[in-house]
Amino acid sequence: MSLFFTVVVALLLDFIFGEPKKYHPLVGFGRWANYLERKLHAKNSSIKQQKTRGFIALIIAISPLLVLTSILTQSSPALNPLILYFCIAPKSLLQHTLAVYRPLVANDLKLARHAISMIVSRETQQMSRHEICKATIETTLENGADAIFSAIFWFIIAGPVGVIFYRLSNTLDAMWGYKNTHYLNFGYAAAKLDDILNWIPSRLTALSYLLLGHSKSAWACYQKQSPFCESPNAGVVMSSGAGALQIQLGGAAIYHGQLKQKPILGLGRSPIFQDIKRANLLVLLCLALWVSLIFIGETLA
Repeated sequence: MSLFFTVVVALLLDFIFGEPKKYHPLVGFGRWANYLERKLHAKNSSIKQQKTRGFIALIIAISPLLVLTSILTQSSPALNPLILYFCIAPKSLLQHTLAVYRPLVANDLKLARHAISMIVSRETQQMSRHEICKATIETTLENGADAIFSAIFWFIIAGPVGVIFYRLSNTLDAMWGYKNTHYLNFGYAAAKLDDILNWIPSRLTALSYLLLGHSKSAWACYQKQSPFCESPNAGVVMSSGAGALQIQLGGAAIYHGQLKQKPILGLGRSPIFQDIKRANLLVLLCLALWVSLIFIGETLA
Protein backbone atom coordinates (compact mmCIF):
# COMPACT_ATOMS: atom_id res chain seq x y z
CA MET A 1 0.00 0.00 0.00
CA SER A 2 1.53 3.32 -1.08
CA LEU A 3 2.26 6.11 1.37
CA PHE A 4 0.12 8.54 -0.64
CA PHE A 5 -2.86 6.19 -0.66
CA THR A 6 -2.51 5.54 3.08
CA VAL A 7 -2.42 9.24 3.95
CA VAL A 8 -5.35 10.08 1.66
CA VAL A 9 -7.50 7.27 3.09
CA ALA A 10 -6.67 8.34 6.65
CA LEU A 11 -7.64 11.94 5.85
CA LEU A 12 -10.86 10.80 4.17
CA LEU A 13 -11.75 8.76 7.25
CA ASP A 14 -11.11 11.81 9.41
CA PHE A 15 -13.16 14.18 7.26
CA ILE A 16 -16.04 11.68 7.00
CA PHE A 17 -16.17 10.43 10.59
CA GLY A 18 -14.12 12.96 12.53
CA GLU A 19 -12.59 12.07 15.88
CA PRO A 20 -14.47 9.13 17.45
CA LYS A 21 -16.73 10.34 20.25
CA LYS A 22 -16.59 6.97 22.00
CA TYR A 23 -14.01 4.24 22.21
CA HIS A 24 -11.10 6.30 20.90
CA PRO A 25 -7.91 4.29 21.57
CA LEU A 26 -6.29 7.34 23.16
CA VAL A 27 -9.00 7.39 25.83
CA GLY A 28 -7.99 3.90 26.88
CA PHE A 29 -4.34 4.90 26.76
CA GLY A 30 -5.13 7.88 28.99
CA ARG A 31 -6.63 5.57 31.60
CA TRP A 32 -3.57 3.32 31.37
CA ALA A 33 -1.29 6.36 31.86
CA ASN A 34 -3.33 7.55 34.86
CA TYR A 35 -3.02 4.09 36.43
CA LEU A 36 0.75 4.11 35.97
CA GLU A 37 0.99 7.60 37.44
CA ARG A 38 -0.91 6.52 40.56
CA LYS A 39 1.40 3.53 40.98
CA LEU A 40 4.74 5.19 40.20
CA HIS A 41 4.49 8.88 41.07
CA ALA A 42 6.01 9.45 44.53
CA LYS A 43 5.62 13.16 45.24
CA ASN A 44 7.75 13.10 48.38
CA SER A 45 10.78 11.45 46.76
CA SER A 46 13.88 13.26 45.52
CA ILE A 47 14.04 15.11 42.20
CA LYS A 48 16.21 12.36 40.72
CA GLN A 49 13.82 9.64 41.88
CA GLN A 50 10.80 11.47 40.50
CA LYS A 51 12.48 11.90 37.11
CA THR A 52 13.51 8.23 37.09
CA ARG A 53 10.02 7.11 38.00
CA GLY A 54 8.58 9.34 35.26
CA PHE A 55 10.97 7.84 32.71
CA ILE A 56 10.04 4.30 33.79
CA ALA A 57 6.34 5.15 33.60
CA LEU A 58 6.81 6.50 30.07
CA ILE A 59 8.59 3.31 28.92
CA ILE A 60 5.98 1.03 30.50
CA ALA A 61 3.12 3.11 29.06
CA ILE A 62 4.33 3.14 25.47
CA SER A 63 6.35 -0.05 24.88
CA PRO A 64 3.54 -2.66 24.87
CA LEU A 65 1.52 -0.65 22.36
CA LEU A 66 4.50 -0.24 20.05
CA VAL A 67 5.06 -4.00 20.06
CA LEU A 68 1.35 -4.64 19.45
CA THR A 69 1.29 -2.11 16.57
CA SER A 70 4.34 -3.74 14.98
CA ILE A 71 2.78 -7.23 15.18
CA LEU A 72 -0.62 -6.13 13.85
CA THR A 73 0.67 -4.06 10.93
CA GLN A 74 3.19 -6.67 9.82
CA SER A 75 0.42 -9.26 9.57
CA SER A 76 -2.14 -6.80 8.16
CA PRO A 77 -0.74 -3.69 6.40
CA ALA A 78 -4.32 -2.70 5.54
CA LEU A 79 -4.56 -1.38 9.11
CA ASN A 80 -2.08 1.43 8.34
CA PRO A 81 -4.67 4.02 7.18
CA LEU A 82 -6.82 3.27 10.25
CA ILE A 83 -3.86 3.75 12.59
CA LEU A 84 -2.93 7.06 10.98
CA TYR A 85 -6.59 8.14 11.15
CA PHE A 86 -6.60 7.60 14.93
CA CYS A 87 -3.41 9.68 15.24
CA ILE A 88 -4.52 12.82 13.37
CA ALA A 89 -7.36 15.22 14.06
CA PRO A 90 -7.74 17.94 11.39
CA LYS A 91 -11.54 17.85 11.41
CA SER A 92 -11.71 18.01 15.19
CA LEU A 93 -9.37 21.02 15.19
CA LEU A 94 -11.54 22.84 12.65
CA GLN A 95 -14.74 21.92 14.48
CA HIS A 96 -13.46 23.23 17.80
CA THR A 97 -12.26 26.51 16.34
CA LEU A 98 -15.49 27.04 14.39
CA ALA A 99 -17.38 26.40 17.63
CA VAL A 100 -15.65 29.55 18.90
CA TYR A 101 -16.09 31.45 15.62
CA ARG A 102 -19.87 31.04 15.39
CA PRO A 103 -20.79 32.63 18.76
CA LEU A 104 -18.33 35.44 18.05
CA VAL A 105 -20.25 36.17 14.85
CA ALA A 106 -23.47 36.18 16.92
CA ASN A 107 -21.76 38.36 19.57
CA ASP A 108 -22.38 35.71 22.23
CA LEU A 109 -19.28 36.07 24.40
CA LYS A 110 -20.53 33.66 27.05
CA LEU A 111 -20.84 30.80 24.57
CA ALA A 112 -17.55 31.78 22.88
CA ARG A 113 -15.76 31.67 26.26
CA HIS A 114 -17.18 28.22 26.93
CA ALA A 115 -16.10 26.99 23.49
CA ILE A 116 -12.55 28.32 23.84
CA SER A 117 -12.28 26.75 27.32
CA MET A 118 -12.56 23.34 25.63
CA ILE A 119 -9.33 23.78 23.67
CA VAL A 120 -6.97 25.96 25.76
CA SER A 121 -5.50 25.64 29.26
CA ARG A 122 -5.63 29.35 30.09
CA GLU A 123 -8.49 30.88 32.08
CA THR A 124 -11.35 31.98 29.87
CA GLN A 125 -14.16 33.29 32.12
CA GLN A 126 -13.17 36.94 31.73
CA MET A 127 -11.73 36.83 28.20
CA SER A 128 -12.49 39.74 25.91
CA ARG A 129 -13.51 39.27 22.29
CA HIS A 130 -9.97 40.10 21.20
CA GLU A 131 -8.43 37.60 23.65
CA ILE A 132 -10.78 34.85 22.47
CA CYS A 133 -9.82 35.46 18.83
CA LYS A 134 -6.13 35.47 19.71
CA ALA A 135 -6.29 32.27 21.78
CA THR A 136 -8.27 30.44 19.09
CA ILE A 137 -5.79 31.33 16.36
CA GLU A 138 -2.81 30.42 18.55
CA THR A 139 -4.22 26.97 19.26
CA THR A 140 -5.08 26.50 15.57
CA LEU A 141 -1.52 27.23 14.48
CA GLU A 142 0.09 25.19 17.26
CA ASN A 143 -2.21 22.19 16.87
CA GLY A 144 -1.72 22.27 13.13
CA ALA A 145 1.69 20.89 14.01
CA ASP A 146 0.76 18.69 16.98
CA ALA A 147 -2.48 17.19 15.68
CA ILE A 148 -1.72 16.93 11.97
CA PHE A 149 1.73 17.56 10.53
CA SER A 150 3.94 16.00 13.22
CA ALA A 151 1.88 12.81 13.07
CA ILE A 152 2.10 12.65 9.27
CA PHE A 153 5.84 13.36 9.45
CA TRP A 154 6.48 10.44 11.80
CA PHE A 155 4.29 8.16 9.70
CA ILE A 156 6.43 9.07 6.67
CA ILE A 157 9.65 8.48 8.62
CA ALA A 158 8.81 5.34 10.58
CA GLY A 159 5.41 4.05 9.48
CA PRO A 160 2.63 3.01 11.88
CA VAL A 161 5.01 2.32 14.78
CA GLY A 162 6.53 5.79 14.34
CA VAL A 163 3.19 7.59 14.33
CA ILE A 164 1.94 5.60 17.35
CA PHE A 165 5.17 6.42 19.20
CA TYR A 166 4.70 10.10 18.41
CA ARG A 167 0.99 10.24 19.30
CA LEU A 168 1.43 8.40 22.61
CA SER A 169 4.43 10.54 23.56
CA ASN A 170 2.49 13.68 22.70
CA THR A 171 -0.45 12.46 24.81
CA LEU A 172 1.81 11.80 27.80
CA ASP A 173 3.27 15.28 27.45
CA ALA A 174 -0.27 16.70 27.49
CA MET A 175 -0.99 14.70 30.65
CA TRP A 176 2.33 14.90 32.53
CA GLY A 177 4.23 17.77 30.91
CA TYR A 178 2.92 20.59 33.14
CA LYS A 179 5.54 22.76 34.80
CA ASN A 180 3.98 22.71 38.26
CA THR A 181 5.10 21.14 41.51
CA HIS A 182 3.16 17.93 40.89
CA TYR A 183 4.48 17.17 37.38
CA LEU A 184 7.69 19.16 36.95
CA ASN A 185 9.99 16.21 37.66
CA PHE A 186 7.74 13.21 37.05
CA GLY A 187 6.75 14.59 33.64
CA TYR A 188 10.26 15.69 32.70
CA ALA A 189 10.95 12.68 30.42
CA ALA A 190 7.58 12.98 28.66
CA ALA A 191 8.06 16.72 28.06
CA LYS A 192 11.61 16.29 26.74
CA LEU A 193 10.66 13.41 24.46
CA ASP A 194 7.82 15.45 23.01
CA ASP A 195 10.20 18.38 22.40
CA ILE A 196 12.61 16.07 20.56
CA LEU A 197 9.93 14.39 18.43
CA ASN A 198 8.37 17.74 17.46
CA TRP A 199 11.61 19.59 16.70
CA ILE A 200 11.82 18.78 12.97
CA PRO A 201 8.09 18.61 12.12
CA SER A 202 7.33 21.88 13.91
CA ARG A 203 9.92 23.63 11.76
CA LEU A 204 8.54 22.01 8.63
CA THR A 205 5.10 23.26 9.70
CA ALA A 206 6.52 26.76 10.22
CA LEU A 207 8.09 26.58 6.75
CA SER A 208 4.73 25.50 5.31
CA TYR A 209 2.99 28.49 6.93
CA LEU A 210 5.72 30.71 5.51
CA LEU A 211 5.33 29.36 1.97
CA LEU A 212 1.53 29.67 1.90
CA GLY A 213 1.11 32.95 3.78
CA HIS A 214 2.92 36.28 3.73
CA SER A 215 6.41 34.80 3.40
CA LYS A 216 8.51 37.86 4.19
CA SER A 217 6.61 38.64 7.40
CA ALA A 218 6.58 34.98 8.46
CA TRP A 219 10.35 34.66 8.01
CA ALA A 220 11.07 37.87 9.91
CA CYS A 221 8.83 36.84 12.82
CA TYR A 222 10.29 33.32 12.88
CA GLN A 223 13.83 34.66 13.12
CA LYS A 224 13.27 37.48 15.59
CA GLN A 225 10.51 36.20 17.87
CA SER A 226 10.72 32.42 18.20
CA PRO A 227 13.96 32.46 20.28
CA PHE A 228 12.10 34.30 23.06
CA CYS A 229 9.31 31.71 23.34
CA GLU A 230 9.24 29.25 26.23
CA SER A 231 8.53 26.27 23.99
CA PRO A 232 11.24 25.53 21.39
CA ASN A 233 8.60 24.15 19.01
CA ALA A 234 5.35 26.06 19.62
CA GLY A 235 7.29 29.33 19.29
CA VAL A 236 8.49 28.66 15.75
CA VAL A 237 5.06 27.50 14.61
CA MET A 238 3.10 30.39 16.12
CA SER A 239 5.57 33.13 15.21
CA SER A 240 5.73 31.95 11.60
CA GLY A 241 1.95 31.47 11.44
CA ALA A 242 1.22 34.88 12.95
CA GLY A 243 3.62 36.50 10.47
CA ALA A 244 2.07 34.55 7.59
CA LEU A 245 -1.36 35.90 8.58
CA GLN A 246 0.08 39.36 9.37
CA ILE A 247 -1.63 39.59 12.74
CA GLN A 248 -0.33 39.99 16.28
CA LEU A 249 -0.59 37.14 18.79
CA GLY A 250 0.97 36.38 22.18
CA GLY A 251 1.05 38.78 25.10
CA ALA A 252 -0.55 38.45 28.53
CA ALA A 253 -2.76 35.49 29.49
CA ILE A 254 -3.88 33.97 32.79
CA TYR A 255 -2.93 30.36 33.52
CA HIS A 256 -4.14 28.69 36.73
CA GLY A 257 -4.69 32.04 38.40
CA GLN A 258 -1.30 33.47 37.43
CA LEU A 259 -0.76 36.21 34.87
CA LYS A 260 1.81 35.11 32.32
CA GLN A 261 3.43 37.54 29.92
CA LYS A 262 4.26 35.73 26.71
CA PRO A 263 6.28 37.26 23.86
CA ILE A 264 4.44 39.24 21.21
CA LEU A 265 4.29 37.13 18.04
CA GLY A 266 3.58 38.26 14.50
CA LEU A 267 3.06 41.82 13.36
CA GLY A 268 0.40 44.21 12.18
CA ARG A 269 -3.11 44.49 13.55
CA SER A 270 -4.86 42.64 16.36
CA PRO A 271 -6.80 39.54 15.27
CA ILE A 272 -10.54 39.69 14.59
CA PHE A 273 -13.00 36.80 14.40
CA GLN A 274 -12.62 36.49 10.60
CA ASP A 275 -8.95 35.61 11.17
CA ILE A 276 -10.02 32.34 12.78
CA LYS A 277 -11.20 31.16 9.37
CA ARG A 278 -8.02 32.52 7.78
CA ALA A 279 -5.94 30.43 10.21
CA ASN A 280 -8.06 27.37 9.44
CA LEU A 281 -7.58 27.93 5.72
CA LEU A 282 -3.82 28.25 6.18
CA VAL A 283 -3.72 24.86 7.94
CA LEU A 284 -5.84 23.24 5.20
CA LEU A 285 -3.64 24.70 2.46
CA CYS A 286 -0.57 23.33 4.22
CA LEU A 287 -2.24 19.93 4.46
CA ALA A 288 -2.91 20.02 0.72
CA LEU A 289 0.74 20.97 0.16
CA TRP A 290 2.01 18.03 2.22
CA VAL A 291 -0.27 15.55 0.44
CA SER A 292 0.84 16.93 -2.92
CA LEU A 293 4.52 16.61 -1.98
CA ILE A 294 3.97 13.02 -0.85
CA PHE A 295 2.35 12.24 -4.21
CA ILE A 296 5.18 13.93 -6.15
CA GLY A 297 7.81 12.17 -4.05
CA GLU A 298 6.29 8.75 -4.66
CA THR A 299 5.81 9.45 -8.36
CA LEU A 300 9.45 10.43 -8.81
CA ALA A 301 10.85 7.63 -6.64
